[in-house]
Amino acid sequence: MRVSLAHQEEDSIVRRSTPQGFRGVTMNMGIKDVGDDFAVIVSETPTRSAAMFTQSLFAGPSVVLSRDAASLQSSRGMVVLSRNANVATGHTGAGNAAEIRQKVASAAGIIPEELVIASTGVIGQPYPMESIRAGLSALDWPFPKADYTAAAKAIMTTDTRHKCYTTSCGDSMLTGIAKGVGMIEPNMATLLTFFFTDAEIPADELDAIFRRVMNKTFNALSIDTDTSTSDTAAIFTNGLAGSVNPDSFEQALYECAIHLVRDIASDGEGATKLIQVKVTGARDETQAKRVGKSVVNSPLVKTAVHGADPNWGRVAMAVGKLHNETSIDPRRVHIQFGDFLMHPEEPSDALLEAASQYLASNEVTIRIDLGIANGTFTVFGCDLTEGYVKINADYTT
Repeated sequence: MRVSLAHQEEDSIVRRSTPQGFRGVTMNMGIKDVGDDFAVIVSETPTRSAAMFTQSLFAGPSVVLSRDAASLQSSRGMVVLSRNANVATGHTGAGNAAEIRQKVASAAGIIPEELVIASTGVIGQPYPMESIRAGLSALDWPFPKADYTAAAKAIMTTDTRHKCYTTSCGDSMLTGIAKGVGMIEPNMATLLTFFFTDAEIPADELDAIFRRVMNKTFNALSIDTDTSTSDTAAIFTNGLAGSVNPDSFEQALYECAIHLVRDIASDGEGATKLIQVKVTGARDETQAKRVGKSVVNSPLVKTAVHGADPNWGRVAMAVGKLHNETSIDPRRVHIQFGDFLMHPEEPSDALLEAASQYLASNEVTIRIDLGIANGTFTVFGCDLTEGYVKINADYTT
């Protein structure tokens, strides 16, 4: 059993650049062949929290346990196991999730209901409980100071790089970690993402801010239109840095979340390009989001971007198939690749060549103005490649 604990002590620079009062452990529990597959981060002191979860009918037992805990708005932290979703594993899986949460909580000196538990990876396989129990027996409080980079690496599955971002708000610090590159079209918050802060925010205000930010960031993300059974997003604040301006905190949380979203989109399974679809001139935000998702989810649009093919007709198709959006008039719709206007004016050969060169870049923005009103929304995704097929054709092996 290989155990890699976070640094025993932080120097003054690290203390100033990460949230105060959080401790953590990462280790290998025998799920992954290589690398850590277990992470726990817990606040030393009581916290306020907010969380959102998948709406999948096949939600795993970790989600079920965590939903109940999250309703108390006082979760002290999280525990995550990666490479095994522990979904569709019946009473055994439910019991295993409860046992793991209980043992981690006991080691940290808190009650199980103060922990959000999450699991991600292959569906339908039980945990290797013998090796997990051996690993849990090595936990000993106080844990080392939280190493957010190590935790971000431990929760990865098919990610090619870890996702971690830190920013500040007044005297407080905010760190977010996330994982996910496939089975992603969140219908609540996202895949797995966790935020830790020492800002002081009242519970109800924290919950409202968290939901607004998640809806504009992680709910604006899609890799392949598939909603995971394990999506979990949570934020924990222990207030050790004192109160902050709520508007400033919301902006800091948005900055952190959108950074993670862009990182996830650009690291989508097999992806070579980040795609942004910016919709303006919509009836309202809801319509703008629906149009943006229709475009970023279209396999034909995604493959055209991958091949640097300026086939704007595929974008028009993706908008036009929303047949219930009767307020959309094709004669008023403008479609651009970057700054290149493709519709309604017929593009010249020179413009098509310039657009093709633009689409060959690592980041592509598709702009759509509906010409109706002032609704706007931006969604994020990636191109579709042979790599996505290969990764998912071989996933369980």
